[in-house]
Amino acid sequence: MKKDDLIYLEKAAMDIRINLLRLCNKEVIHIGGDLSVADVMTVLWQYQMKYDPDNITDENRDRFVLSKGHASAVTCFNQAAIGCYSAEDVINEYATDHGRFSMHSCNLVNPYVEISTGSLGHGMPVACGMAAALRMKGNVTSRVYTVMGDGEQAEGSIWEAVANAKRYKLGNLVAIVDCNGLEADGKIDEITGLGNIADKYRAFGWNVVEIDGNNIAEIKKTFDELPASDSEIPTAIIAHTIKGKGVSFMENEKRWHAGKISDEQLKECINTLEKAFESRFKG
Repeated sequence: MKKDDLIYLEKAAMDIRINLLRLCNKEVIHIGGDLSVADVMTVLWQYQMKYDPDNITDENRDRFVLSKGHASAVTCFNQAAIGCYSAEDVINEYATDHGRFSMHSCNLVNPYVEISTGSLGHGMPVACGMAAALRMKGNVTSRVYTVMGDGEQAEGSIWEAVANAKRYKLGNLVAIVDCNGLEADGKIDEITGLGNIADKYRAFGWNVVEIDGNNIAEIKKTFDELPASDSEIPTAIIAHTIKGKGVSFMENEKRWHAGKISDEQLKECINTLEKAFESRFKG
């Protein structure tokens, strides 16, 4: 089955969720946000990006910056899926003294991480700088992708980068906002009052696409229809998602911003995911 096949990608996204839950059974992770962005990350890493695990310094590769630092685990498992290392490596090394994987991505120990992130609002400006550098080098084929959270949009550094990306015509920059509506303390609208995030990017002159960020077909179509990498207008993909997507007791619950699950919960969750997949695609 080819990687552009929707069933392949649906299965890949399910496998990512299962690995996230396996890790969540072992360690406390930011499971809610990992699950919300799992579909976007699966299609991005396993279908869209030009990235060769055997040649990670290739100047023609696409770059990825995780501005939403808490989504480290879902990034690691997608890198594992394309051959950077194994999913078992992630589970066994995560949060250990000498492991390559932790709550935030670190390029000091993991060479597949372009830049260490964690403090919210920092990844987007770096991605903007990378996109500008590619243009200065004459590279018009590579893109820079950055994934952010919706609560993160309250950081002023993001909007400085947004303005600069339009000013310098960085059409090779693709910003993806995981809009699950929740942060650690509750609903985004009640805490930060950001209003319509898509309209804010439009006001800065960006190309804006709003999608169901938990719909694999829609995500793939959006990537397929991106403007050419040598275009002059940056793109913002506003991905409306469900925090904790795929696990009923986690969905839309701020309690599961971070946490750990029991052996019984793990078994129940995996069984539910596998049955849901079978009913959709094998019935």
